[in-house]
Amino acid sequence: MSIGEVASHFEVTRGAIQKHLSVLQEGELISVRTAGRERINHLEPGAIRAVTEWLGYFDQYWDERLTSLKHAIENKKEKT
Repeated sequence: MSIGEVASHFEVTRGAIQKHLSVLQEGELISVRTAGRERINHLEPGAIRAVTEWLGYFDQYWDERLTSLKHAIENKKEKT
């Protein structure tokens, strides 16, 4: 999608969208090609998959930690 097409989905300026897209491009989460006067932004699924896997580690980690905390609190309540 072009910057204008992306911006049409949000209530922020095109400049703000451009800044966000620049960060995504720097992180290689999107690629950009020029078509005439427009810059067309493409999602890079492989990069998104890597981010999802990375976040999955922390999701599992916090699930385990919060479950442990829950059990510790429940055990303390039973003892008092």
